[in-house]
Amino acid sequence: MTTASVLRTAFAAFAAVFLPIAAASAEEPPAAVTPEDAAARSILEKADQIRFPRESFQVDIGIVSQTRDGTSERRRYRVLSKGNDNTVIQITEPAEERGQTILMRGRDLWVFLPNVSQPVRLSLSQRLTGQVANGDIARANFSGDYIPRIVRSETVEGEKHHVLELNAVDRSVTYHRVLFWVAAASARPYKAEFYSLSGRLLKTARYQNFRTLGGKLRPTRLTMEDALKKGEVSVLEYSDMRLRPLPDKIFTKEYLKKLVE
Repeated sequence: MTTASVLRTAFAAFAAVFLPIAAASAEEPPAAVTPEDAAARSILEKADQIRFPRESFQVDIGIVSQTRDGTSERRRYRVLSKGNDNTVIQITEPAEERGQTILMRGRDLWVFLPNVSQPVRLSLSQRLTGQVANGDIARANFSGDYIPRIVRSETVEGEKHHVLELNAVDRSVTYHRVLFWVAAASARPYKAEFYSLSGRLLKTARYQNFRTLGGKLRPTRLTMEDALKKGEVSVLEYSDMRLRPLPDKIFTKEYLKKLVE
């Protein structure tokens, strides 16, 4: 058999085995969105819109963290947010830390320190203060980071709630898995449980004290309890929320570096 014949025979064998597989893969349609998937996504997006505006906004956040021995720490932040991918967090109290600024772009975080030439890289899951992680403040909504599904319904305080299971789109998000309780009639967030990659419950958050903030009825208090260290709690109070245009240059390392120099 000639070399050409051998090559033709080998190619024919290859084509018979692999080309049908490749063709099938190329023609395979994307997974269809089920009505259940669409319903879960709609519930999550509505709850997110109650928690924070879709538009660019500014909000002040006071955080009081308490440890098991009764000691407490108070901190204040000003947050500028544009969508779910651009956030600046400015520390306003304590006074000795004023001027420190955190920048989030996408899921990348940096902290800028006065008189330090290069920003320091952070992760969303790192602790900001008390029971509060960077991502708890920097990421404005769940729908950009998690894939939701409805796992059950529960009646809480006489009101029906959907319980959503939120699974992280990748490992860069703040938590691997979240259980999220949302009121069926109003889409108000009620409670969230945050879990680690190993499935351990890390902390529980409760959305409280609904008042008009930024032109809409929203939770103005978030209470976060550590599930591993009983008695350790952080309470976040939101105030002075304003919708305002925020130029893109604010959310750049070059701009923030000039502010802290």
